[in-house]
Amino acid sequence: MSNSPTEYRFSFGPWNIHEGADPFGPPVRESYSFDEKVDFYRDLGFLGIQFHDDDVVPDIDEKTHAQLISRAKSVKTQIDNHGLTAEVIAPRLWESSLTIDGAFTSNSAKERQYALERSKRCVDIANVLECKNFVLWLAREGTYIRETKSSSDAVGQLLDAINALLDYDPEIRILIEPKPNEPMDIAYIPTIGHAIGLAYASADSDRVGGLIESAHAILAGLEPSDEMGYALYHNKLWSVHLNDQNGLKFDQDKAFGSANLRRAFNQVRVLEENGYGRNGEYIGLDVKVMRTQPRDISTKHLLSSRRTFLNLLEKVRTLDRKVEQEFIAARDYEGLDFYILEHLLGK
Repeated sequence: MSNSPTEYRFSFGPWNIHEGADPFGPPVRESYSFDEKVDFYRDLGFLGIQFHDDDVVPDIDEKTHAQLISRAKSVKTQIDNHGLTAEVIAPRLWESSLTIDGAFTSNSAKERQYALERSKRCVDIANVLECKNFVLWLAREGTYIRETKSSSDAVGQLLDAINALLDYDPEIRILIEPKPNEPMDIAYIPTIGHAIGLAYASADSDRVGGLIESAHAILAGLEPSDEMGYALYHNKLWSVHLNDQNGLKFDQDKAFGSANLRRAFNQVRVLEENGYGRNGEYIGLDVKVMRTQPRDISTKHLLSSRRTFLNLLEKVRTLDRKVEQEFIAARDYEGLDFYILEHLLGK
């Protein structure tokens, strides 16, 4: 591993610039078109785009395969012209009327087949975009009522789907993005440990890893940096969605570091100290615009999240490790606690 500092690359998805609708209210801002959003990336300091399949091909279920490929080629040309790269792509399996009871774990064999076929079409889009990172956010893979499904059978169904996708494309890498709840009451794959367990059980464990979102770990009552460290030890942290979360409530996707700066510092630190980014991994953001923002300044959350990461990276790189180790050797954890706080405060 090189000793030179990592030069991090950043990504976000077009849904991060949105209209301000939430479960309790309608949109409050006029939409930006996809083309307008693509124009924002370089000016904000981002080089990678996170995609859902229908970000690339709108109304994907109504398109023929030829239409799907044609549209994907058009988007590939567009992002190439902007000097951008498709970092990840994910099938949006949670919004279809065929997935209200789950996708790969639906009680309906027909609906499970739909989820698999749509995922294969997403792989086809990924290949056109020259993107090998295929994300599975298993949004509706869980239950509202425990007795409706067998959790053991559900794990087998998820593994069958993963193996089918690995077989469909010999080069695609599957990144499982865990979340403990929402939109389902309880999810079957709530943490990165569960995701890595699936990876090792798969037909090609070298091609199955994870994507960790800060807020998802917090919603599970866990420390995001520890979840990242676990995945990094297994060499299976292939992407991150950095954001913040104010407690155990709905998924807020707050700007990175905005709720807990120390927690954000430790996420930057674990990534930096374990060589994340040196194999081409991106620092991905998944942050929502505050509902109060006027349309013309509804990208500040992205700019500030990126700057916060870079500011905290400087704090990581300038931390005096000798002083830190002296506190640890003396078992003076109170002293270390205050030392970290003063360092973050610039004292």
